[in-house]
Amino acid sequence: MTSSASDTVSAPSSPLPPHLRSHYIDASAMPWQTTDFPGIEMKVLYSDPTSGMSTILFKMEPGSVVPLHEHTAIEQTYMLEGCLEDAEGSCGPGSFVWRPGGNTHVARSPGGAVFLSFFTKPNRFFGGEKFFIEPGA
Repeated sequence: MTSSASDTVSAPSSPLPPHLRSHYIDASAMPWQTTDFPGIEMKVLYSDPTSGMSTILFKMEPGSVVPLHEHTAIEQTYMLEGCLEDAEGSCGPGSFVWRPGGNTHVARSPGGAVFLSFFTKPNRFFGGEKFFIEPGA
């Protein structure tokens, strides 16, 4: 398992072996990374290239769009700011949405948004785009 951020340990020492220790991430100090999608940036807080599992903080500028994609396994999103919407509904601050594997949609943020998403496997984009991590990519 890996993390894209530098782990910051707040405890002076741990009796646990390294592979069992907690990993503290200072997300506020991480720079935003650009994505292949205009107006969308991310901070990868956790990723496991072997399984494809990841936790990502996203920021979408007003009017930005995540093009048509399929969730290949469950995806869970907690909205911190703004609104994220698709043909099935919308999710605003303090709301939570999860989608099962096989769900396809286009996500839009008319006024911008910040949200935390948990993926058990990477999404598949119908335009061939690559997004965050894909095993074997």
